[in-house]
Formats: sequence, structure tokens, C-alpha cells
Amino acid sequence: MTSDYTVELAVELETAARLRASQFIFPQRPWLDLYGINVRPVAPFGSASSKQFVDPALIHRVLPDELLFEILSKTTPYTLGRAACVCRKWRYTIRNPVFWRNACLKAWQVSGLVENYKVLQLKYDGSWRKMWLLRPRIRTDGIYVSRNTYIRAGVAEWKITNPVHLVCYFRYMRFYPSGRFLYKNSSQKVKDVAKYLNFHASKADCVFKGNYTLSEDKVEAALLYPGTRPTVLRFRLRLRGTTQGANNRMDLLALLTSGMDDNEVNGPDEDILGVVERWEEDETHNPDVPAISHKRGLTPFVFVSFEEVETSVLNLPVEKMDYYVPG
Repeated sequence: MTSDYTVELAVELETAARLRASQFIFPQRPWLDLYGINVRPVAPFGSASSKQFVDPALIHRVLPDELLFEILSKTTPYTLGRAACVCRKWRYTIRNPVFWRNACLKAWQVSGLVENYKVLQLKYDGSWRKMWLLRPRIRTDGIYVSRNTYIRAGVAEWKITNPVHLVCYFRYMRFYPSGRFLYKNSSQKVKDVAKYLNFHASKADCVFKGNYTLSEDKVEAALLYPGTRPTVLRFRLRLRGTTQGANNRMDLLALLTSGMDDNEVNGPDEDILGVVERWEEDETHNPDVPAISHKRGLTPFVFVSFEEVETSVLNLPVEKMDYYVPG
């Protein structure tokens, strides 16, 4: 006769076997328990709500709102855009106009505080974030690069072949909020030039300084090539973006060179653009240096941030990328 203990043990073993089999047939899906449940939104920073709310996220319980606000205020606007995608609370916090006001006043500091506030009220309905996204501005967190290529005929050997060479060179422009910019024309790759494209560059690096102005989406820039025959290099550019607020493209509308008299320049730090801004395209002040409007090497500039200089496709050699379409 079978004891009660043996019967209970057989039943428990059978139940355990069924549960083990059901784990493979019906896997656990805990997210299904959230269907039909309304999640209460997280209260934004500085909310006027009197209800006490406990955030379940560990980082929000450990990190005070004041400290989170201070950390976000130290980041760049593009980092703020990425941080806004983390969670709802961060998105509400980053909508605070203080972040975007500081970014706008820094980006258009040349225009002055009063002019920026006028533009804010007249065109952007008093929204600093809207002004940041829609108003054309020159980016200062990277380098604008123009990749140019041309074909040069080689020396024919034994009259059998006619070799050609594909030559590649770059125009580099780095802008600063103060109205200054740096320019370099070189065959070096982006990752190599970005290391020394600053105001501390030596003369051997051949980095030239100039001035620029921004009016709507038009950029006027000029610099001086020093030497026995000083030559002015003038740029006329149009700023645009592949997406809203990107400002990652600059079309080179005109590239002009002309001569300048030695008496017109007092020093290397003088505002060259202020001297030549009213010059005509064919105007030159040195008969030994004719005025030339260049028709080649006008490929649009592409913006490369400092975070991407090592991985940019512009570092590829000619063998792997013979021609580049900026878009």
C-alpha cells in the first residue's frame, strides 16, 4: 500500500516538471505587465506643483536637481540635445531657457546684447531655443573642411602610356565667436591639421589669421598673406545645414585675391576685413598683384566636429575615395 508521503512527492515532482517545461514554452515577458498602465509624467525642474513626487530612478534620487542643473549648464548645446533624449525629466529640465540663452549670446556675441534681444523678440517669439535652431550661425566646436581634387597630367614613358595623377588638397577654416578665424590650405588630412589649427600655431604650420562677419546666412571673411607682396584673400560664403539647426555646410560663392599696399596695414592683428570690405572684385592696390576671381577649388565646406576628426571619411586617401560629394 502506497503511503500518503509517496503520493504527495509524485505530485510535486510532476508539478515541478510542468513548470520547468512551461518556462521554455511560455518565456517570461515582464514588460507585458505594463500594458494598460498609465505612467505618471516626471515633474520638471522648478515645477510649481505642490504634490510631493518620489522619482523611482536611482540617479534622480541620488543626484539633486540643483546639481543636475549645474552639470547641464557646463555642457555644449549639442550635448544638451543628446541628453534630452535620455529621459522625460532631463528633457523638461533642458527646456529651461537659461541654457539656450547662454548658448545664443555666446554664438552671436559680436552682434551685442541689445541686438540679440531685438532679434529674439521680432523673429523668434521670445524663445531662445527657437532662435538657436532657426537662426543661421557659424559653428565653433569644430572645423569647416573643403576637399578639392583635380587631375594633373604625368610624364609619358616610351610614348606608350599617358599617366595622370589625381591631386587632392583641403581648405580648412576654424571660426571663433569673437569674429576671428584661422585658415590653412594643405594636403594633410583632417586628423593631422586639427592638432595645431589654433592661435598658438607656429609659422612653419602656415596657419593664417583673419576676420569674418555674419549677416543672415552670408559670411564675409578676409585674411592677409604676408610677404614682400602682401596679398589679400577674400571669401564669400553662404551658410546652410543638412538638417534644422545643423549649420554644417558652407557654399563657397567667391574666392578673390588682390594686392594691398604696405601702408594700409599697421600690423598682423589689424581687422583686414574692415579695410577691404568696400573693395570691388577687380580692385587691387598693388600693381604687381593683380585681382583674380578664382573659378576652381570652390567645393563646399563640410563641418567636422572635434569629436569626429579621427573618424571622418575625409581622412580617406584618394585610392579609397577619389571624389567627395558634400551634399
